[in-house]
Amino acid sequence: MRHDWIYDVLSDLKAYATANRLPALAAKADEALAVARAEIAAQELTPDQGGADENGPTEPTQ
Repeated sequence: MRHDWIYDVLSDLKAYATANRLPALAAKADEALAVARAEIAAQELTPDQGGADENGPTEPTQ
């Protein structure tokens, strides 16, 4: 999966915030992680309709 890195970054941010007694930041990182999972899952369920992929923007098909 090409988006795996974002899960790692957000998980690391949450862990850092928790370890450094930043509970609001930890909660927002957790929320962002849930949003990322939902959006990426939804994106994987819909066919590509143009836009960007791991290689950058694509031209719309006509």
